[in-house]
Amino acid sequence: MNAKKLLIIGLVWPEPTSSAAGTRMIQLVDLFLQKGYDIIFASAASKSEFSFDFSERNVIEEEIKLNDESFNSFLKVCNPDTVLFDRFMIEEQYGWRVQQECPNALRILDTEDLHFLRVARQQSDKKSELLNLFSDAAKREIASILRCDLSLIISEVEMKILTEKFNINNSLLYYLPFLESEITSEAVDNWVPFEERAGFIFIGNFLHEPNWNTVQILKTKIWPSLRKKLPYASMNIYGSYASQKVLQLENKNEKFFIRGRAKIAQQTIAKHRILLAPIQFGAGVKGKFIDAMQTGTPSVTTTVGAEAMKGLLDWNGFIEDDLEIFVNKAAILYEDKTAWLFAQHNGIQIINQRYTAQHFIDDFITRIENLDVKDHRQKNFFGQILNHHTMQSTKYMSLWIEEKNKR
Repeated sequence: MNAKKLLIIGLVWPEPTSSAAGTRMIQLVDLFLQKGYDIIFASAASKSEFSFDFSERNVIEEEIKLNDESFNSFLKVCNPDTVLFDRFMIEEQYGWRVQQECPNALRILDTEDLHFLRVARQQSDKKSELLNLFSDAAKREIASILRCDLSLIISEVEMKILTEKFNINNSLLYYLPFLESEITSEAVDNWVPFEERAGFIFIGNFLHEPNWNTVQILKTKIWPSLRKKLPYASMNIYGSYASQKVLQLENKNEKFFIRGRAKIAQQTIAKHRILLAPIQFGAGVKGKFIDAMQTGTPSVTTTVGAEAMKGLLDWNGFIEDDLEIFVNKAAILYEDKTAWLFAQHNGIQIINQRYTAQHFIDDFITRIENLDVKDHRQKNFFGQILNHHTMQSTKYMSLWIEEKNKR
């Protein structure tokens, strides 16, 4: 029996050392490899020096073009059983071509997080307005969800928003969080102890607006008060793609350091005592907290920062939206070893009960391999409407660009 063939179309070539999105994609690749799939990863993006080397995973890499019929030819040769789109923008670009050339292929959308939710929260925070989810961005993203057979949702809160606010049928959605290794007692024994750690840390890709905003909050509203309480401590900011506006925030006299890219995020986090993340807006689930829990590093964050991560369990530190109280709790956690160890224990529970990969992999593969695509699509009539040629503006825009490029 031939192995099933999976085509992943990437928005970018994954950079797991740069972002949680990159880590998430490699976890999905490993999931399918573990279940015996042959995988082709294709992208029209340019590679960087930090792009993941798929040769170590026995994954075929394919460079493709936007708005070009060569992709149709590639699809005919490739003929995948399953196609996974990396975010809705990629489904908009390539989904109609997949439908045209591989009509029987299962189409899966990996949302990463709900883009429209993040944008709405950012606008609400910036303009001090009520949250408006019903935007043009939402129309685009939800149209993509409806066109696909299954969409992977990383957050239970986002599952609820889609089903309750937008009446998306549960059959089109699949909750699949970060897929983590269990934290064993042996791993805990190897963690850096309380006494050998120093300073606070924040880490995040600076191309991601919520991270840049968080660093500004740390610089202007958190650190001036916190360093008065803990004058011997330092604030260490790590992250990929730090621009000049980020670098100029460094002040050695205030012990506020911009450290740049962390080569290995977990090893970097493990050197510090507490992760501080006063996140004001965003969506999805934050990989920085997963990395912190995996290294026994407590954290202090906001309601938005911790959203959908802990379920009914206790956080591995504190969740606080009032920035003055946030500072007080960060100072307590930094100095109180008993409280710190208790928070560390909570992180173990969260990872082992809510994110261990083996809790999810078999059920997910069973779901997609037992899906009767024809029957499933018959029941998704709104998806049929959106896939109908009269509704596909993205298709005709792409064809127009394709013709224009030939001239």
